[in-house]
Amino acid sequence: MKKHTIVVHGGAGTILKSEMNEAKEKAYNEGLTAAIDHGYAVLDKGGTAVDAVVSAIQQLEDNPLFNAGKGAVFNAQGGHEMDASIMEGKSREAGAIAAIPNLRNPIVLAKDVMNHSDHVLLIGDGAKEFGELRKAVFENDDYFYDAYRFDQWNKIKDTDSFQLDHTKKEKKYLGTVGAVALDMEGNIAAGTSTGGMTNKKFGRVGDSAIIGSGTYADNRTCAISCTGTGEYFMRGVTAYDVSCLMMYKGLSLQEATAAAIQDHLTQIGGDGGLIAVDVHGNVSMEFNCEGMYRAYRNPKESVVKIYRN
Repeated sequence: MKKHTIVVHGGAGTILKSEMNEAKEKAYNEGLTAAIDHGYAVLDKGGTAVDAVVSAIQQLEDNPLFNAGKGAVFNAQGGHEMDASIMEGKSREAGAIAAIPNLRNPIVLAKDVMNHSDHVLLIGDGAKEFGELRKAVFENDDYFYDAYRFDQWNKIKDTDSFQLDHTKKEKKYLGTVGAVALDMEGNIAAGTSTGGMTNKKFGRVGDSAIIGSGTYADNRTCAISCTGTGEYFMRGVTAYDVSCLMMYKGLSLQEATAAAIQDHLTQIGGDGGLIAVDVHGNVSMEFNCEGMYRAYRNPKESVVKIYRN
């Protein structure tokens, strides 16, 4: 039985059914479904886990509901800066970009860094220059404009405050999108993409661009993509933490993801979640908040979820 599998997330946080209207819930479900369907189509035709991850994440980057690509939040200057990373589990090669303005599909350029450079992480102007050489697609500001995101920014611009995607003062909604995949050859891959924090300053970069923190893949263990308050995932090296727990302690995927999110991350005050797949096709979608936009598809089933229950 083939076990090729795609898993995606679109952010985690205080996501309550009581605060979600029917139309918006339907739109989120459709967005997540489109992502897993595109990723699964790549796998089902014998494509690589890397290509499936890129295909799935591109769907989320092109959807303004999610804080990546077209839906990226506004930074302190009223612009949009993208972070993304990708890693494949066979050779553990990886690529990442950070703080690039107006990039349509950050995950595509992260893949180009992995495949067409001698580096892992490129940032800022240099990363943009590399993107131009690779003929990456950049859009004008109008492409990224979203009334909801603009309203978020307007409430805190010209202050020292920043916030995660969809945040209310008393509640946290954590943006970022990601995907992990297992292909027919038994290889795994992971990718993560984000627009970061609303009103972010000082060239802030979160865990989505950091291999081992927000993204990790190793054929010996699992593939991981994280979403949440990036500073905590960086301090906890959370994506790599899961792999280490499996490699050195012999934990299962479910045991390792639960330990990383429910124990290790919470010990340092972190909140959020992750998606994971191992080389046997086991899936985990672990989070320590009220909800996480998440979905997976394999040859046996297709599942889309938002709330904890």
